[in-house]
Amino acid sequence: MKNKQGIGFFEKYLTVWVAMCIIVGIAVGQWLPVIPQTLSRFEYANVSIPIAVLIWLMIYPMMLKVDFDSVKDVGKRPKGIIITCTTNWLIKPFTMFGIAYLFFHVIFKSLIPDGLADEYLSGAVLLGAAPCTAMVFVWSYLTKGDAAYTLVQVAINDLIILVAFAPIVAFLLGVGGVSIPWDTLLLSVVLFVLIPLTAGVITRTIVTRRKGEDYFNNVFIRKFDRYTIVGLLLTLIILFSFQGETILKNPLHIFLIAVPLVLQTVLIFFVAYRWAKLWKLPHNIAAPAGMIGASNFFELAVAVAISLFGLQSGAALATVVGVLVEVPVMLMLVKIANNTRSWFPATK
Repeated sequence: MKNKQGIGFFEKYLTVWVAMCIIVGIAVGQWLPVIPQTLSRFEYANVSIPIAVLIWLMIYPMMLKVDFDSVKDVGKRPKGIIITCTTNWLIKPFTMFGIAYLFFHVIFKSLIPDGLADEYLSGAVLLGAAPCTAMVFVWSYLTKGDAAYTLVQVAINDLIILVAFAPIVAFLLGVGGVSIPWDTLLLSVVLFVLIPLTAGVITRTIVTRRKGEDYFNNVFIRKFDRYTIVGLLLTLIILFSFQGETILKNPLHIFLIAVPLVLQTVLIFFVAYRWAKLWKLPHNIAAPAGMIGASNFFELAVAVAISLFGLQSGAALATVVGVLVEVPVMLMLVKIANNTRSWFPATK
């Protein structure tokens, strides 16, 4: 699959839209409190039904882009896959925990109460355990990455998420002293990974058989792009309608949360990128390998944070700050990758 459009208008200014959602959400919470009060009544097993519907609007179109037929080609060029999988699952979650713990419990200890620090740490862990699924196609395109190889990386990543996300999150939160309900965590993985992933695979299979792969990639998928953005923005407005009081009392916390998230993003990019350089991989594989780990599947992180800790939690706020900082930081890394193309051997 090829992304021919690069980064779209909404994606390019995602940070602006998120900032606007913060303002609108806080205003709704302060002046129209009946809205969040009403929405809070619609829950099942600690999962907000309205939020679940909106998150499916975000995640399902992303899962449509994953072609598991590409996994059969994994053995042809294993080095990039090794870098991706090792960085994403054996390094990233643990460095995120370490960096977030250092800042929230040590460096910023006098600025963040202990209970809130635990919640921010939980949100950071959820981001660290959810490497990118969809936006990496955009970052790959902007760095002239190998689209087919990026697809393989994403497909394998999604398979690993199914089995590794819940155990890693439970382990790291346990180390951090945070108690989580296993049943809610597993339910979240089923709701926000397994079901939309299965629906995406079934849809892809049916449409490609009837209309062909070119129609699916260049016409069918594009019909859903705006649904993803609308789902994300509405979710953030609802989230901030619950978070308004916390933010108004602690506006500095947005910046405090952003600091370790940005450091983690840059660190993970260079871990994978320099490793690819050491192995002498071509730039069109090295750049996506760095991007997939640096970027986050923030839709999943937001969904699970809300399910586990609630709409008003610090964990949910931390995952949303991840959305706020991701696009500008990733665009910076795209520029770095493009300016260091000479580090790598020419593409064969």
